[in-house]
Amino acid sequence: MTPTTTDITGLDITTPAIPTAHTPLPIHPAALGELRESDDAGRAVAPFTAGDGAPVDSVGSPLRCCLRAVREGERVALVSYAPLRRWAAAAGAEPGAYDEVGPVFVHADACEGPEPADGYPFARPGALRTVRRYDSAGRIVGGRLFEIPEDATAGFDEVLVEAFAEPEVALVHVRAVEYGCFQFEVRRP
Repeated sequence: MTPTTTDITGLDITTPAIPTAHTPLPIHPAALGELRESDDAGRAVAPFTAGDGAPVDSVGSPLRCCLRAVREGERVALVSYAPLRRWAAAAGAEPGAYDEVGPVFVHADACEGPEPADGYPFARPGALRTVRRYDSAGRIVGGRLFEIPEDATAGFDEVLVEAFAEPEVALVHVRAVEYGCFQFEVRRP
């Protein structure tokens, strides 16, 4: 059975059964519905079929709705997403200049969400990630560079336990260093 947790907005978030210390969260289904119409930069969505002249690879095309790689033949869209802005609106916070918009891949149509997985998503050993910490007001209160080790799950567990050891940390964003893309969010347990 897939566990369901309640986020700070009181909405249920279905999460995969991942044996990790923290739960990586996909983009919330309500936000996905909005992003499939108009992205967070105000642009209309332009879906495409992965593989029809569009590159598909397991490293560079992670779906933030499913927390897995795009598969050839899937209808997807590259949209601008503002994860902190959306969290802050629900939490009544004001991130100010810390608000960022960046590109993410999502399915062009509603999907089933994350499948049960082993470990954290997009955890390719050797890849570099930034782990940004935010407080309840939506301000950055720390961060660090993280190179994913061979035991990716243990590495992520360690860096997230370290982040949430600081009592002011409300949530953490994991981003790819190469393109700055948002990978996933983790909220205080």
